[in-house]
Parts: sequence; structure tokens; C-alpha cells
Amino acid sequence: MTMQHTAIFISALFAGHVLYAAPTERSLSPSRQFVIYGSDAALRGAVSDLAERTKANLLVLLRQRDNWTVPIVVNLQPQQANLPEVPPAGLRFSQTGFGLKLQLDLTISQNLDVSLVERELLRAILLEMIYRKESHIATGTVFVEPPDWLLDGVLALAPGRDRGYLVEALTAANKSVPREAFLRQHPGLLDSAGRVLYRAYSFALVQMLIDGRDGPVRLAQYIGHLSDASNEPLANLKAHFPFLVGDAEGSWQLSLHRLRNFQTYQLLTFAESERRLDELLRVKVSEANKPAKAAALDELAQRKISPSEKMALSQLSRDLLVLIAQANPVLRPIAREYQQSVALLARGKRRGIAKRLSHLHATRKQLAARMSDIDDYMNWFEATQIKNGSGNFTDYLKAADQSQLSASKRHDPLSVYVDALEDQFEN
Repeated sequence: MTMQHTAIFISALFAGHVLYAAPTERSLSPSRQFVIYGSDAALRGAVSDLAERTKANLLVLLRQRDNWTVPIVVNLQPQQANLPEVPPAGLRFSQTGFGLKLQLDLTISQNLDVSLVERELLRAILLEMIYRKESHIATGTVFVEPPDWLLDGVLALAPGRDRGYLVEALTAANKSVPREAFLRQHPGLLDSAGRVLYRAYSFALVQMLIDGRDGPVRLAQYIGHLSDASNEPLANLKAHFPFLVGDAEGSWQLSLHRLRNFQTYQLLTFAESERRLDELLRVKVSEANKPAKAAALDELAQRKISPSEKMALSQLSRDLLVLIAQANPVLRPIAREYQQSVALLARGKRRGIAKRLSHLHATRKQLAARMSDIDDYMNWFEATQIKNGSGNFTDYLKAADQSQLSASKRHDPLSVYVDALEDQFEN
């Protein structure tokens, strides 16, 4: 999507001339960033809570502290019968004699869409982050709004959000849209089905960006530099996310594949993750008219790789990205380190990789030994200490108990007689 540019209308505050008709009643949010005007105290409180929660979700996603500098005014105004064409939400960005000001006008009606309010609050929060360090903006300057994919992606990643319909929309699509084409889409021109699919693509893109190395920090930096961004959305992303410089489209298609399987995959156990990682690290190199052969990463890190080995490493890098999503959380950082090392090898960068792989191998051995000790202890504890077990040892304990019991006696007349004689001899 092409960056949206909107003219900033700079205005000064004079006596009797203000940006909004300020009611006497107002509320200040806990972080003091949101100043909410309106006659209904309960409504002001609800909007304050939604605004703070929206900001908190964004800060957690970006792993940033709340360092706001520009307050956001939220003006709650009732719908007027003589002005039915007034939009439900309007965001104003202006400069006053006291600095920048963000004002969100919300028209309150019975049909007010809460998701729209949340989206506009997020837009205002992102605008504040974009222009936080620019205290003086000249008249006529254009400002850059946060892209729609960023708004939709951040909202989709909010805690407790239902993403099932996004997965269904993506699964039902006949083919995937290339990333550059997606970035240039205008969601306002799409029908309802296309809009849902756009949200699904946005979810996949933001998830992919934050999953990369230093992803949250890089995304925060990307937002902070949007005011200087060009009209080339993909180039802007590549400037902040180096992994997009290489196989950008391959990474995009892999992210879509992971999203399609969002509801179907389950996390692997540690042992399953280890086995899968071992399988992947046996690099299978295929050459024309020759049987596939296995190559060790340690070996490939010592010499210049061939074109066929480069293709095999690129495929391995993509497979490891899938494993990172499925692996046991304990092993996930190691899988990510392997993926980053393989990606460097695929680009012909061998410096320091052999030492890095050796360290990973040693770490895996230590981790496997520690996990084995933990499993042994948990098995012992469950089998001997707790009253209500999981049932995993039921058959074993039953067999052990039965082995200590005497064999069951027969009750036919001859057996009863023999047993009686045996008792007499023993006594």
C-alpha cells in the first residue's frame, strides 16, 4: 500500500478560538496521555480503559517503554439528527502555540463500532510515536499516516483476539498475493471479503517482522522513521529488516503457510523437537543426474559452497523457520540460531559460523542432558510421591503389584485336596 500523505493544517490558539468545543467534564487516563472530554463519566472511563489497553498491547508487542510526549485529546460528542453525515471518527493533527496536538473526535451513537474506536485510537498512538521527536512542523508540511497493514496486524496480534476467521479467509483464497502487491493495496477499495483477507495478510506480515532477529525493536524503529519514509513501502521495510533484502518473497510465502496452519499445528515435545532438528540438519544436496547426498553443516562452513548446496541451504533455512514455530519453547532459541547461521551460509558468509555451530552443538548436548534429568525426576516423583497420577505408569505399577501376589488357586476337588496336603506338610 502506498504511504498515505495528508496535509497538516497548522493553526494557532487564540482567545476564544480553540480546536474543539471543550465540555467542562473531562477525564485523564492513568498514563495521563489521553485527555477525554464528554458529559458521561462512565463513557469517559470506558474510552480511557480502551485507550490504555490499546497502547499497552502495542508497547508489549514492540517491547518499548511508555515514553509519550504528545497528549492525545479524545472528544466524545453525541450524534446530532441534523448532521447525520458526520463521520463516527475523525482524527486531527495540528500544531498549537504549545506544540503538537492530536485530537480524536468520536461521534457517539447506538450503532458505534467499538473496533473502529480501537483502530482510531491505535492510529493516534502510532502518529504520536512517529512525530514524537518533531516538535516544530512548518505550515503545509505533509504527514505520513501509519500504513493500514500495520494497524490491522497489530490489532490482530492483541491478546485474546480471535484469529480463526483470518486463517479461514487465507485458506479459502485461491492463491497468495505477492508481498509487494499486497503492500500497495488500498483496503478502502476492497469488498468485505477482500477486507478480511487484507487483515489476514496484515497479521502474517507483522508476525513475520516481529519473529525476525530483534524484530520488535526493528519494528519500533521503522515506526519512528515513517515521517521520513519514501513512497516505496517494500524499500522502507528492507531498510529496517535486513532479512527481507535476500529472499523477501520466499519469507512472505512461508509466513502465509504458517498462518494457514495456525490452528492445526501443535507444539512438539522436547524429544520430538530434537529429532526433527537432527533430521533437518542433515543437509540433503541434490544435483542433476546424481543421487542426493547428505552434507554436514560443519563441513559446509569450512569451504565455498556450490550452487546446489546454496539451494539446499536456502530450503533448510525455510524449513527451520517452520520448526521455530512448532518447536518446544526450550529448544526454540537454538533452532533460531541454527536458522540464522544457515541463512548466512546460504549467502556465502562463513566467517565465525564454524565456531557458532560448535557452540550450538555443545549447548544442545547440555540441554538434552538437563532435560533428561528433569524427565527422570518427574517420572520418579509421579510414580512414587503423588496420589493422583497421570495414568502413564498404571500398567507398569499393576504388573509390579501382580508379580508380588501368589498365583491364584484352583477350586476343583483335586486341587483343593492337594492344597490341603501342602498346608499340612508346611505346618
